[in-house]
Amino acid sequence: MQKTVSGPFTVRNLGAGSWQLTTPIGIEIQLRGVGAAAPEILQEAGLEALALEWNTDAVRVTARDARGVRSLVSRSALVHEPRPRLYETLPLASFDADAQRFWRRIFRLIRIPGGRYLLRFIARRGRSKPRSAKT
Repeated sequence: MQKTVSGPFTVRNLGAGSWQLTTPIGIEIQLRGVGAAAPEILQEAGLEALALEWNTDAVRVTARDARGVRSLVSRSALVHEPRPRLYETLPLASFDADAQRFWRRIFRLIRIPGGRYLLRFIARRGRSKPRSAKT
């Protein structure tokens, strides 16, 4: 799997081989288990783009800046991309007209004094009593 993220980046060294890179539009990249070459590659002022390639055992991070293209290996990489309109694009469940009318009636019944008991009575009336087994 591959992902390319364009910069500019704000780079923070979190210590112990962990780095956080953030773009102005809110994309956040967390690199963990980065080798010793990370400071000279990631802290360059003109970091233009990062290409991340996930393999079975590591992540190859390729950085592009004014000096050229350089690579480093990271144990893991997490990319967080904010999706402001996520719920508008998901096919969420919705009630049809009959279900809406049913639930509207239920909530009206519950609001009246004693409506909860009336609703319980109606629900129990439709159930049949279980027969006890005779031995």
